Amino acid sequence: MRKGNYTLLTAFILLSEYATAQGNETVSTENWLTSPGIIGTIVLILIVFFVAVIIMLVKLNSYIEKYKDRQVLRKNEELRKELIDLEESGIDSLLEQRKKALKYKLSGEELGGNHLALDKKGLVGKVEGDPQNPMFDEKKRATPQLHVPEPLKKIVLYYLGTATFWLVFGTTVGEYLGMKFMWPDMDHVSWLSFGRLRPVHTNTVFWGWASLAMIGLAYFVIARTSNTKIHSYKLAWYGLILINLSVFLGNWCLMAGINNGGGEYREYIWPVMILFAAALVITFINFYKTVARRKVPEIYVSNWYLLAALIWTTVLTVIAYWPTYQSGLGETVIQGYYMHQGVGMWFMTFTLGLIYYYLPSSLNKPIYSYSLGVLAFWTQMLFYTMIGTHHFIFSPLPWWLQTVAIIFSVGMFIPVIAGTTNFLMTMRGSWSHISKSYVLPFFLVGVIFYFVGSSQGSVQAFRFTNYVWHFTDFNVAHSHMTMYGIICFILWACIYSIVPKLTGREPKQVWVGAHFWLAFIGLFAYMMSLMVGGTLKGLSWLDGHPFIESVILMKPYWAWRAVGGSLMFLSHLIFAYNLYSMARKSKPVTDAHPISVTKITA
Repeated sequence: MRKGNYTLLTAFILLSEYATAQGNETVSTENWLTSPGIIGTIVLILIVFFVAVIIMLVKLNSYIEKYKDRQVLRKNEELRKELIDLEESGIDSLLEQRKKALKYKLSGEELGGNHLALDKKGLVGKVEGDPQNPMFDEKKRATPQLHVPEPLKKIVLYYLGTATFWLVFGTTVGEYLGMKFMWPDMDHVSWLSFGRLRPVHTNTVFWGWASLAMIGLAYFVIARTSNTKIHSYKLAWYGLILINLSVFLGNWCLMAGINNGGGEYREYIWPVMILFAAALVITFINFYKTVARRKVPEIYVSNWYLLAALIWTTVLTVIAYWPTYQSGLGETVIQGYYMHQGVGMWFMTFTLGLIYYYLPSSLNKPIYSYSLGVLAFWTQMLFYTMIGTHHFIFSPLPWWLQTVAIIFSVGMFIPVIAGTTNFLMTMRGSWSHISKSYVLPFFLVGVIFYFVGSSQGSVQAFRFTNYVWHFTDFNVAHSHMTMYGIICFILWACIYSIVPKLTGREPKQVWVGAHFWLAFIGLFAYMMSLMVGGTLKGLSWLDGHPFIESVILMKPYWAWRAVGGSLMFLSHLIFAYNLYSMARKSKPVTDAHPISVTKITA
């Protein structure tokens, strides 16, 4: 472990020195492909492609096995038809043998006792000798329905239901905006203009879909890991109403042309964001008091992440909207801080807290390392708070402040590598279950994108990669790689993991599969087209070509963006149907297990 820490520290120092040294060199586009940031991004994208190929091969192998099983059934059917033509005595003899086989029972000592283990009947298909790699029946059908208090069940389902509504609404707007890239003159209505609809799309999926889904899933985690009931269900409902009200009023204002104007992702005016901030405070109080009255001595690591995310985001909202220091370059500094803290300290931190519960719970095994979780938590708190300025490299902001942001961006490799290692090692021994589980593929893709997207963000912070990619469509690809590839896939994994246990209803696996592949392929097409197009656009600008040439250059890549976005949007409609099929009518609890804390610590 000490050697691994030295390795991380050495890599951090070397990358920091490289980032600092860049400031003393003249930026040039010659040999741009040999830049560490460009090479690192290419390698990371190849990792995603490799994982996609592995998942497809596993699924293909599963289909081949099913085909073989059907062939065996066909042969058995042919044998049955042949029996019809046998003589009566032959049939009687065959049936007698079959009767004896059906009556055969194990004595209980075939594979036990002091004798040599023999398997004369060929009943054992696999012997597992590694106690750290337990066999389990990963869910093709969910475990028995949990006995969850009805108020808690309603809270979780209503948060997820309203979140899904905003997902469909927000991505409908996004789909329309994607079409505008291909047909910019498709409408001439002011409230449908790109400038008004784009923040509607981003703010809706941020504060409406992701935030509501995260909080809804967290209510179950807080109660489960604390082995107690929620402090106040009334406060939970107040938080739900306030967030939905803020998203509704915020979108209405944006479409009417009323906005904050100053920065990306904070286009909602301050009276609207007060409602959202109030919901965060209410949720924090509810979570904190629930954890404080827990019936177990430990505070599980998930709760660290969840409570920290709520505290940071409440403070962040005040900083982002307090007007005193927001003039001139001060607003630029605050914008970088707010934009990156919103993604990293709210969505990422909160979602990581959900993974630490739902991933080991779904696999029925403990998290690989509690210590790695704590390391990832504190290094996330340390490094993420200082990286916002890397969005403004080569701006009039102080050079030292830009360099600090780059160095702390490099430091983010530590929590990302620690977290990714923890999650992948927790999944160790479960890879064969990708073909059986509709939860595990979502978790796997989310974890891989957590490593790829976060690492790509760190290498993109280097001065040269900023020089090539900033203000291009590449940044749109990066934001979707992180917010969609990480946050959305993890949220879907958690939802498919817990909702069947709350309601006793499973979604149809063919529709879950359709949701997964449409979302994954759509995202890959979306981000690859914008990454390639954005790179060519940046190089075109640096070579001094007229701006209109870069617009014409992007047309085929915007077409692929529309194709990828359409697949993603279609997957959301399927997900909404899947959630409806799981939650539309809960079955009565028959084979229920009382809610109690599950031992998921290392």
